[in-house]
Amino acid sequence: MYFKDASTLNAVSKPNLVIRQYNDLTDYEARFHEMKSLTENRDEFTPDELWILQHHDVLTQGQAGKPEHILIPSNIPVVQTDRGGQVTWHGPGQMVIYFMFDLNRLGWNVRTLVTYAENLMIDLAKKYNITAYAKPDAPGVYVDERKIGSLGFKIRKGRSYHGLALNVDCDLMGFHTINPCGYAGLEMVRMMDLMQDYPKFTKLSADVIENFQNSGYFSDVQVIQY
Repeated sequence: MYFKDASTLNAVSKPNLVIRQYNDLTDYEARFHEMKSLTENRDEFTPDELWILQHHDVLTQGQAGKPEHILIPSNIPVVQTDRGGQVTWHGPGQMVIYFMFDLNRLGWNVRTLVTYAENLMIDLAKKYNITAYAKPDAPGVYVDERKIGSLGFKIRKGRSYHGLALNVDCDLMGFHTINPCGYAGLEMVRMMDLMQDYPKFTKLSADVIENFQNSGYFSDVQVIQY
């Protein structure tokens, strides 16, 4: 996959990045409306943003999501979103990362963004000796055919929002009420299933921040803790 070489971008053309790390559980619907508003109201000078967080239990339905993929009614709220893909679950123990990026300014296209997000999860897993991989016919990241990471984006006027979800030590029961991402019988897996001393949310957040600080795509990376 072609990435615009970050070394060819001079410091003037590189955007700034604001990383927001939420250390407490945060409401899905509030963050959804906030990132949508940021994307709709930003201009060519607005810094890109990356949010790292965990949500309260929620099922989110993609723009073309089919209700029949919710198999078992439960008390988990369902929120209709405008991202791509089908229904998925978010909740405690799952790291969610939202990308509010100006793709045109970065020299990226949609495939570049998806590949970067998949490679970010693959590299995080590799750091802890977990061999993960992407599949060309099924977006996301897998370990031995079990899905450890999901993704779904919305692109509006060349600008992205929504992002990825990596299963760390979450309760998988929420996934058992649905066909995850619209795939019947798809088995999910967590980092905690694959190693004993697995990294927690705070450590993984630091790894993600380091990845973007060293990516070469941004002139300045500001980290804000919530």
